[in-house]
Amino acid sequence: MLDPVQPRRGPAWRNRLLLAPLTNTQSHPDGTLSDDEHRWLVRRAQGGFGLVMTCASHVQQQGQGFPGQLGIWSDDHLPGLTRLATDLRAHGAVSSVQLHHAGRRSPRDLVAQPVGPSDDEARGVRGLTEEEVVRLRDDFVDAAVRARRAGFDGVEVHGAHGYVLAQFLSARENRRDDAWGGDLAGRSRLLREVVTGIRASCGEDFQVGVRLSPERFGMRLAEVRELSAELMAGGEVDYLDLSLWDTGKLPEEEEHRSRPLLDWFTDLPRSGTLLGVAGQVRSARRAQELLDADVDVVLLGRAAVLHADFPLRAAADPGFEATATPVTEEYLEGEGVGPAFRSYLRAWEGFVA
Repeated sequence: MLDPVQPRRGPAWRNRLLLAPLTNTQSHPDGTLSDDEHRWLVRRAQGGFGLVMTCASHVQQQGQGFPGQLGIWSDDHLPGLTRLATDLRAHGAVSSVQLHHAGRRSPRDLVAQPVGPSDDEARGVRGLTEEEVVRLRDDFVDAAVRARRAGFDGVEVHGAHGYVLAQFLSARENRRDDAWGGDLAGRSRLLREVVTGIRASCGEDFQVGVRLSPERFGMRLAEVRELSAELMAGGEVDYLDLSLWDTGKLPEEEEHRSRPLLDWFTDLPRSGTLLGVAGQVRSARRAQELLDADVDVVLLGRAAVLHADFPLRAAADPGFEATATPVTEEYLEGEGVGPAFRSYLRAWEGFVA
């Protein structure tokens, strides 16, 4: 758990505990980084996390998914991003920006016209034209270039949780009959071309990860497994980040319930790609169990909110467990969680007293 790990490209991570990309609503309305968001992330670098990743950062203004979202669609965002990358490195963490577009999940009070792979009149969603799909692909790549200019060590492409890339992957959401739809090859084309474009534009020393959801949001486990195998074998991705919601759960699809959800991915050939997982990891012991089950790295969400220094505590005590919830706002403030983030966390059932 505490041993360094060397991804295929870029700098080594000082341990196998990574900060998961967490929505925190702390940035300014124009997408520029706030002092509160800077403090939240730098505290996790000081606390020993091997990789510190930003929240989902939108690559187009019309792709905003939540209030106070960090932006990376404009050079106006570069000063704050550069300051953040510099300070994360100063405290020993490798840094990454998660690249995101909410697609049809963009709230109407933030985005006048949500867009997605296909029209949905009932939800007021307009399907993207082929030209707009190409523009979206290129804007993901441009955002990665912007992250590199700011000094980040890499990016993670957000293909999970029902956002735009996941919408293209879903046969339920993607009803296109052009080259961006149809079978899995067509529906995954946008994600694959985003990855290829980032690799070509950002070079061989830049780390590229991909986050996928194996279930929910119209995902089919067999298809996500097939895509995961393709991404890991392709050599362009340095790590795969599986958001499982619960790392110990069984699949929701009846035909796959013969073994735990995680097991459908740990047996895939990796060809040098690291496999990471996230979901209900609250203790050092559970993180170690996942590594013993042939996972390469573990991403922490709630436990990282509760303990800015979770890796340091795990190093001192292999039996360390995150404090029980609910916790007070004063407690969270002491862990570097700003007022906007604390307000957002009140929506997490039983998290804030």
